Amino acid sequence: MLSLVDAEVLVLSLSLTAVDVLSLSLTTVEVLSLSLTTVDVLRRAGVEVDTVSIQETKTVTTSHGISLQADKLFDEVDYTEKDMIVLPGGSVGTENLDAHEGVKEVVRQFIKASKYVAAICAAPSILGKMGYLEGKKAVAHPSMTQFLYGAKVQDDPAVRDGYIITGQAMAASLEFALLILESMEGKAAVDKVCEGIVR
Repeated sequence: MLSLVDAEVLVLSLSLTAVDVLSLSLTTVEVLSLSLTTVDVLRRAGVEVDTVSIQETKTVTTSHGISLQADKLFDEVDYTEKDMIVLPGGSVGTENLDAHEGVKEVVRQFIKASKYVAAICAAPSILGKMGYLEGKKAVAHPSMTQFLYGAKVQDDPAVRDGYIITGQAMAASLEFALLILESMEGKAAVDKVCEGIVR
């Protein structure tokens, strides 16, 4: 079992009318920034966001002592009702996410159903190892691009190829979040959010 300090991954599960964020617990400020930027952008657009922990408790604490309260536990979510899953990275978090068979099964189901799967930082490596980036444009943290097996690696902050969205790293978290929003809700929703954040 993972301790709250050992895990650091976040998964977002999106539908057109609601977004559920699955926090596979956070242990770095980097992962906190990646996940909260996406959550914030989506909420600004009026998308409902719920955080969800894979731990036995809804409280998650980062390695830097930041405590967060998740809204749901992993097993409380009905993934068949969702249209997107987002995997934020971080090195330890990506390892924990990669080791979580339940999360990987949800990814498999989403890919099979042609539902959106998004990943940022080190997390796109999971999609690469699962064989889902073959022939697709993708990005990841530069230290993880060797795991994007068969991908057409790009030099952009965030890219979308079909139903897969990938982001480079923490500095790309806003572009990644806006690309997710555009994919789900359209350009008008992005323009409205960008006006509010003065972008």
